[in-house]
Amino acid sequence: MEIINFENLFLIVFGIIWIIGAILQDMKRREVDNLWNFSLIGFVLAYRITVSIFLNDYWFALNGLIGLIIFVLLGNLFYYARLFAGGDAKLMIALGAILPLSYSWIINIKIFGFFILLFLLGGSIYALVYAFCLIIINRKNFKNEFGKQWNNYKKLFLIGLIFALVWTLLAFFVSQTGFILIGLVILLFPVLYVFAKAVEESCMIKQVSWNKVTEGDWLYKDVKVVNRLIKTNWEGVSKKELELIRKNRKKVLIKYGIPFTPSFLFGFVGLLFLAWKFGWLF
Repeated sequence: MEIINFENLFLIVFGIIWIIGAILQDMKRREVDNLWNFSLIGFVLAYRITVSIFLNDYWFALNGLIGLIIFVLLGNLFYYARLFAGGDAKLMIALGAILPLSYSWIINIKIFGFFILLFLLGGSIYALVYAFCLIIINRKNFKNEFGKQWNNYKKLFLIGLIFALVWTLLAFFVSQTGFILIGLVILLFPVLYVFAKAVEESCMIKQVSWNKVTEGDWLYKDVKVVNRLIKTNWEGVSKKELELIRKNRKKVLIKYGIPFTPSFLFGFVGLLFLAWKFGWLF
């Protein structure tokens, strides 16, 4: 059963348009409007209901609702695991109404799995390229910060080295040489951690004027405003806290993340390519 058919074509167009719109917002303002994400859910469910009435088949609408519920769970899982910001989680939830593109739920589970896999794979490559671009722009600051972070965490590298050597010896002892790759991962983890920390500290911390701080921005450190301490948290600055900052501070340090919305486009387009290449998904 092909998933790229007439009734699904509009869903695919909806998805691409909304992802591109989210990317433009994210790149420009480092946030995606709730209205943008929620309107996608409304349009998709309305379209599915209309098609179900026309085809006299309620499953086309019900599949979208089930997909939405599944992705509500996935979006919250990614958000509370601190892998996503709020806008990214809501965009994923909205795409859940689109992605059940088959009447077979065996196929839909495959669609979900391939989308998440391609999304994470494409996102990892994109984040790495983005980080290297930041390093090139801020190479002097990065070099100094990397040395500083390495001195702070060199004990972590030594611990990783010991565990990697023990794991490698164990792999040889049980004749499972393939497990050596796990030892390599253990060894690389401290280096990657220091690299990520250096990129964050040297390239992603900006001093911002009060009028450029927006709701949801991440404070780099706690800010004292009058007699109140505004603490850093994963959800970012609240509307009430933002008003206090704007009234009492001229500048504040903000920690920016990598705009992650392009990863959704990589996952979505990659999924469509597989569907076209292999008929549906194998």
